[in-house]
Formats: sequence, C-alpha cells, structure tokens
Amino acid sequence: MVAFIMVSLIGLLGVAAVWPFAKRRPVGAPLSWGQAMAGAMYVFFLFLWWYGVIPHQWLTYSSNELGWTIDNILIEPNAWFPITISWLIIRDVIVLAIYGIGVGFHVAAWAVWQDRGKPKPVSVPASRYGRPLVREP
Repeated sequence: MVAFIMVSLIGLLGVAAVWPFAKRRPVGAPLSWGQAMAGAMYVFFLFLWWYGVIPHQWLTYSSNELGWTIDNILIEPNAWFPITISWLIIRDVIVLAIYGIGVGFHVAAWAVWQDRGKPKPVSVPASRYGRPLVREP
C-alpha cells in the first residue's frame, strides 16, 4: 500500500512540475542540446512512471495484499446475469483507469506547454442583454 501511494505521489508531483516550468520558459527561447536531452529524459521518465511503475505497483498490491485473484468471485452467474465477475476483472479495470488518468495528465501537460505563449482573451463588458458596452473603433 505504501509503495503504491508513494509512486502515485511521485507521478502526480512529476506532472505538476510541468506547470511552473511552462510559465517561466519563454516561447521563442533558444534550446541547447543538453536542455533538449534533459527535457526528453524527463518526459520519458513520466511516461515510464505512469505506464509502467504505477500500474505495476497497483497490480502487485491488489494481487498480493488484497488477494484479488481469479479465485475470488465478486458476482456469480444467475438467471438474470450469466457472466462471472471476479476481483481480477475489477483489478484490471482499475489499471485501465490508471492508464486513462496518465493519458489525461500527459495531454493536459502538453496542452499547457503548447499554449504557454498565447495571449489571454480580453473580455469586453456587456450589458444584461448581451451587447458590448464599449464602441469598437
């Protein structure tokens, strides 16, 4: 349990570290070879962590400590539901959710990085009828 929580926290902190760095780095700044390799290694580390280490720790924890194996049946077949569902299936669905969370974090981090130089939209005050209160030149 401790290992799964720790690797999950390291993964969350790794993804969260992208946001402050994206705010600091200017859009057109030159990039040295060493900086590019360090960034590539960091991204590779996050991919390896989210798609290898975190799911592995969950599978180890759920199989060994929780005992979610094929032998533990959650739902047995009956007249209305003819499918057997074991805890192993629930374990694998949770792994699928971990992969989905990892994909979501990676897409969000790339979107923040790609949109870091775009200007913020200026809002024009509007009347309660939805018309702008200022005249356009």
